[in-house]
Amino acid sequence: MLGVFLSFMAATFFALNNATTRRGVITGTVAQAMAITVPMGVPLFFLLLVIFGQLGALQQLSWQAIGLLSVAGVLHFVWGRYCNYRASKAIGANLQGPASQSDIIITLAFAVWFLDEKLTPLRVLGILLVIGGPLFTMVGDLRAARKSPEPPSKSGFQPKYFEGYLFAVLSGTGYGLSPIIVRLALRDSGLGMGGGLAGAFVSYLAAALFISLFAFVPGQIAHVRKLDARTCKWFIASGLTVMLSQMFRYLALSIAPVTVVQPIQRLSLVLRFYFGYLLNRDHEVFGSKVWISTAISLIGAIVLSISTEQAAAILPLPDWLIAFLRIEWP
Repeated sequence: MLGVFLSFMAATFFALNNATTRRGVITGTVAQAMAITVPMGVPLFFLLLVIFGQLGALQQLSWQAIGLLSVAGVLHFVWGRYCNYRASKAIGANLQGPASQSDIIITLAFAVWFLDEKLTPLRVLGILLVIGGPLFTMVGDLRAARKSPEPPSKSGFQPKYFEGYLFAVLSGTGYGLSPIIVRLALRDSGLGMGGGLAGAFVSYLAAALFISLFAFVPGQIAHVRKLDARTCKWFIASGLTVMLSQMFRYLALSIAPVTVVQPIQRLSLVLRFYFGYLLNRDHEVFGSKVWISTAISLIGAIVLSISTEQAAAILPLPDWLIAFLRIEWP
């Protein structure tokens, strides 16, 4: 259950991050957002290591684990985040959500292939509910938004569908592969949640070093310096919220299977609507079936958090159904 709670907190802060990022890229650029949000994670996670007394966990990471975590950091915090920001700027955080679902398919496929994790009927049902809830209820709104002859937001925001959907899908490659690599690095470390904090620090450090290479590109430093104060505040808020999201995500991955952590994080698809309404109601496209989507996804999260044995103990299930629920694949 702790892994489920940590995954839910990661989803909550990631949804808030989507809203703050969207507000920032309305007036700022993707390059400016990356230059602020990625380096911020390094001192913040180092501070967390000090506060929780986990600096020793850094020394206990093997060189192989450090290498894997570095690759995961570049994939997630550079490639995935860049594509995510491009998609958010083009079509907004709400429309971007369904198109970014490719990451869960990639994650689950590689979790079964490389990590020898098992799928059960309950997990499959939970995954389908968590993914299917938002997708099923949003598809009508997406079609309506595409056919609308008028700008779909009060501010006149007009989504750039091709660019937005393309980069939303591309972000899924980085976001989908990184949890597998993190789990490979940490599952046998024996460090528990301390390993999660250490892993997040290593990943952020690798991503920040990679981002620093772009400082040598002519004009980039001057471009970042043109950032106005109001936009900068939103990017700082984005950096803080995504750091908290990644903290809970790495902690969850250090103690729970990827096939549980990643699907529960899909709840951010629904939660982003609420944060988006609070912060960006004039700069987003809003669907009409958010409550139904929320209910379906939450049921999926609950199903994912219950083991077959727990379900058999709570519910009066017949023997044949219990036997079916105990099936594992592959």
